[in-house]
Amino acid sequence: MRSLLLFLHIVTGTLGVLSGFVAVWLRKGSATHALAGNIFVVSMLTLSSTGFTLALMKHEPGNVLGGALTFYLVGTAWLTARRGDTGTGMFDWGALLLVMTVAAYEVMYAVEAAISPTGLKEGYPPGPYIMLGTVAVLASTGDIRMLVRGGISGTQRIARHLWRMCFALFVASGSIFLARQHLFPELLRKTGALYVLSFLPLVLMIIWLVRVRFINPYNTRRAAIAAEASFVAR
Repeated sequence: MRSLLLFLHIVTGTLGVLSGFVAVWLRKGSATHALAGNIFVVSMLTLSSTGFTLALMKHEPGNVLGGALTFYLVGTAWLTARRGDTGTGMFDWGALLLVMTVAAYEVMYAVEAAISPTGLKEGYPPGPYIMLGTVAVLASTGDIRMLVRGGISGTQRIARHLWRMCFALFVASGSIFLARQHLFPELLRKTGALYVLSFLPLVLMIIWLVRVRFINPYNTRRAAIAAEASFVAR
């Protein structure tokens, strides 16, 4: 069972990274963009769920939290695009409970790592816990605001979809290119190409958010809605 899960984890992780980068560069609303988006969602949900299960089997709490957060980000981003400007549901309340639990554990582990004599908690320093904890807190805040308002629409909805998908892609790319540099040729390690590939999703996320929120938001929103409509239809 562990071997099968690991195989699925590796395959879907590779597909997730490839399809994610392809979807970013393809013309929004095109059939190929929709196909790449579908592959990305399915791959990332499988990647995060198998990673979560493997981490439980190997007693790795840090990776359990990472898998849960990634599954949450992709699931809520997908639902944001699929549902449109309609209201909220029970899934949103369950997602909020999940991400708040992840945020609480990330903060607790960051503190424990900081005060530990070794500077580590479950093999990780405070940095990763702080980063993922910050993301979980921000996501929780966004969920609470959405639930209080009874939904989300316009550029805020597009921004919610984009940043969650892009950060999930960063988690996958970092897990491959940054955490497993020994698997790649020495040339890629020396030139810094692996770092570029790891952090490129965050750069693209910032570019897209600036474009959606501040640069010609009307046209950007129309293009994004067309892309989402094509994605949901498939």
